[in-house]
Amino acid sequence: MNRLQKFVLGCAAAMLPFGAQAEEYRLGLITPPPHQWTVSATEAAAEIKEKTEGRVDILIFPSGQLGNESQMLQQLQTGAMDFAFFTLGEFANRNPNYGIFLAPYLVDDVAGARELLKGPTAQTLLDEMSDFGLVGFGWGMAGMRIIVTGETVDTVENLAGKKIRTIPFAPELAFWEALGAAPTPMPLPALYDAFANGQVDGMQIDVEGTWNTKYYEHAQSIIVSNHMMFPMAAVGSGRKWQGISEADREVIDTVFARKLDELVARYGEIDAKYKAELEATDVSVKTVGRDWFGAAIDAWYTEWREKAPMLVALEAEAQK
Repeated sequence: MNRLQKFVLGCAAAMLPFGAQAEEYRLGLITPPPHQWTVSATEAAAEIKEKTEGRVDILIFPSGQLGNESQMLQQLQTGAMDFAFFTLGEFANRNPNYGIFLAPYLVDDVAGARELLKGPTAQTLLDEMSDFGLVGFGWGMAGMRIIVTGETVDTVENLAGKKIRTIPFAPELAFWEALGAAPTPMPLPALYDAFANGQVDGMQIDVEGTWNTKYYEHAQSIIVSNHMMFPMAAVGSGRKWQGISEADREVIDTVFARKLDELVARYGEIDAKYKAELEATDVSVKTVGRDWFGAAIDAWYTEWREKAPMLVALEAEAQK
């Protein structure tokens, strides 16, 4: 470090309140920079830095730069990493109750998902993040799930035997197995090339990712089914959390909670915007409902009400 760099660092430290110490923290997530999760994480980090007067500086690492979610979870548990926006995969594989948000047609739209993600069952599961050595800040989500395929799909029977990229957790795999497809877990950063070269025949995804990552360029069919919501958990390392002052913890908690709720609320508009963009392409875009999937959905519920007892309570909340 040269003299100028030392001088700049010294001036920055002098601007902090007496006794305070600036520290850099790392937030990892698997989504690319344009994705709304990454955008919201970046916005939250900037606000937290401002409101803590620079004491908490959260650096954002998108696109799995810090590893896949399994690797990042281990880093959070050891304190080698500080914050993350996670899909439910690593939690649902350890506790089936975390998979209940993926129940097909549990909600009709983003507005319904937003209410459930603020409800008592969601809060209970957030509090139980301590079982993983984590602190839970709140729930976000991506858009409602759709199906994108490289070949034309008219009926659910056309999906039989198709390799469909999924997230590697049990409730999602079970859904696709019930449809007779071959669910194929794969890291999100590898999906574009895998779809382009035929390693997978299709994917369960959202309209935002389909448009921004240009998966539609290699697609023949887009089935707008909106069959699942896709929650995200914002979490922090329990080990590192204890080292942050109470005042700064309150700022982090408050900013994340608000930004996550804003993120979920945006998805109604986001889904509508990108659906319109996709409908303007040459790809066939077909909207379907629950009946399109046949008996597979009822079979899924029969299995998962037993495997994940909290599903019944969540269904009751959804019906209200």
